Amino acid sequence: MGEYKDYRKPKTDPTQNQIDRSAENTSMKIIAHIHTDFPTKFGIPRQSGIVTELKATIVFEPEYRNPEAFRGMEGFSHLWLIWAFSENVRDTWSPMVRPPRLGGIKRMGVFATRSPFRPNSIGLSCVKLDKVELYTDLGPILHVSGADLMDHTPIYDIKPYLPYTDSHPEATGGFADPVKDYALEVVIPEQWLNIIPEDRREALLGVLAHDPRPAYQNDPERIYGFEFCGFDVRFTVKDNLLTIYEIV
Repeated sequence: MGEYKDYRKPKTDPTQNQIDRSAENTSMKIIAHIHTDFPTKFGIPRQSGIVTELKATIVFEPEYRNPEAFRGMEGFSHLWLIWAFSENVRDTWSPMVRPPRLGGIKRMGVFATRSPFRPNSIGLSCVKLDKVELYTDLGPILHVSGADLMDHTPIYDIKPYLPYTDSHPEATGGFADPVKDYALEVVIPEQWLNIIPEDRREALLGVLAHDPRPAYQNDPERIYGFEFCGFDVRFTVKDNLLTIYEIV
């Protein structure tokens, strides 16, 4: 291992100490909440953008509803969302986690993953901006696609996606590359599919194809389930085939 040389000001510098204290005492403001079809964390896609049919809306807090704050946004096709893992807040963190796509068995460093169990419970997602709609009472509401967030997740900030700097086609995905194309074959009997609203069916199929089971569970006899769009979706998985058991 090489020797690291720190060329910054020494820690005894009073200005640096003041900056550090200020950062430690900083609390981020919630500017909005997102509304999705997932009332719980179960079933949510593990990454944004992989189920593009999923629709969501972002409603801003009263302080941030000034239409001037959204001027120019409609010129961008995609947005970055910075948000809170509100269901995974912990006082401690672990340097090693078990990524779901590695079966929940193999450990990787937390900073090499997108695990919610981090020193700071902050998430980052890229979503497609469908439209900005202005309401008299709620101000501008964002309609987005491809979100991987639970209903009512707090949003800390929103920034535009810039293709010329944010897109890197030559990038490598580390241990995630071998499993990026993983998908299940999905069978939904017509009697169950017809229960789901027509504009949500493709989204549900996409969620199921990306295997919503907990990574550590692989029991072909078990009936799994999650809530979606007001329905309880129950299914089994055997080999690479997911079959809907019932939707209630």
